[in-house]
Amino acid sequence: MSAAKKSVKLFESRQVRAEWDEENEKWWFSVVDIVAVLTEQADTFHARNYWNVLKNRLKKEGNQTLTNCKRLKLTAEDGKQRLTDVADTEQVLRLVQSIPSKKAEPFKLWLAKVGNERIDETVDPELSINRAIQNYHRLGYSENWINQRIKSIEVRKALTDEWDKSGVRQGEEYAALTDLMSKTWSGMTTREYKSFKGLKKENLRDNMTNTELVLNMLAEVAATDISIVRQPAGLKESTEVAVEGAQAAKVAREQIEKSTGQSTVSRLNAKDFKQIADNGKQDI
Repeated sequence: MSAAKKSVKLFESRQVRAEWDEENEKWWFSVVDIVAVLTEQADTFHARNYWNVLKNRLKKEGNQTLTNCKRLKLTAEDGKQRLTDVADTEQVLRLVQSIPSKKAEPFKLWLAKVGNERIDETVDPELSINRAIQNYHRLGYSENWINQRIKSIEVRKALTDEWDKSGVRQGEEYAALTDLMSKTWSGMTTREYKSFKGLKKENLRDNMTNTELVLNMLAEVAATDISIVRQPAGLKESTEVAVEGAQAAKVAREQIEKSTGQSTVSRLNAKDFKQIADNGKQDI
C-alpha cells in the first residue's frame, strides 16, 4: 500500500479507524470498530470477541467475501500500531447485513432499496439516466453542466465501443488508455488529476468544470473519429489513436489558455460548484 493516508472517522461520537489506500483508491475500515458501533459493545475487547464469533459462523456458512479480511496496522487505544482486520466498503455493507442491530436496520433498508433500483435499471436503462440527473440537481449542479455531463457519458461509450472493436481489453488496458489521454491533453494522469482536485473515490468527471468536460470530450470524440477511419487492431495501434485524439484537445486547451491567460485545468471540484451555485456567482 503506497502513500496510504490514515484517518479516524466518527460515527455518532464513536471512533472508526480508517486508512486510505491511494494505490487502489479505496478506504479500509476497522472491522472491530464497526462491530462495536453496531452492537453497542462497551469496549474493544467485547467487540473483538463478538467479531471472532461472527467470523467463525460466517466461515461455516461459506462466506469468503467477508471472512477473508485484509489486515493492517492501525493505531490502537494504547497508541501502538497493531494488526487488525479491515474491510473495504463492499465488505462493510456485507458485514452490516450479518449483524442483528437497530443501528444496522437503516443500512439494511437502504441496501434493499438500492438493490431494487438496480434491478429496475437493468430492465429500463433510462431510469439510471433519470436518477443520475436527479442526483446532479440535488447536489447543486447547473442545468448547463448536467447536459454536458450526460453528453460526456454518450461520448465515452462511443469511444469504448471502438476500443472493444479493436480488441482492447476492459480493465487495465482501458485504464491505461484513459490515463494516457488525460496526460496528453491535461498534463496529468487521472490519479494525478484527482489528487490535484483533492479527490479520492469521487468520479473525476463529476468534478470537472464545463471547460474541462468539453476538452475531455473533444479528446474522446477525436479519438473515436480517428479510430472509425483507421480501424486499429490491438492495444498498440489504439494507443497511437488515443494520443492523436488527445492532442486535438491539447491544442484547443493551449489556445484557450493563450487567449484567456488562465489555466483551463482547475482545482475546483463538486464542493466548490455547490458553494458557487449557493452564492449565485456563476454557472459552472
